[in-house]
Amino acid sequence: MSSLSINSNLGTLLDNEASKSILEKHLPGISAHPQVAMGRGFALKMVAGFSNGLITNEALDKIDADLKALG
Repeated sequence: MSSLSINSNLGTLLDNEASKSILEKHLPGISAHPQVAMGRGFALKMVAGFSNGLITNEALDKIDADLKALG
């Protein structure tokens, strides 16, 4: 499996239990957000740009570090 990062598709991150738990840790409720289906095909970093500030650069940095720690 290739390493996961904020450049991975949101759908890929949500379909993996380990990365999903990281997203929920930093972005509580993201997996149940009403608009999450629209973002599944896009990189998390790109989705952040459309989130009207809900996904901050600080959150992205923390998520990326945790994802990289998964190996």
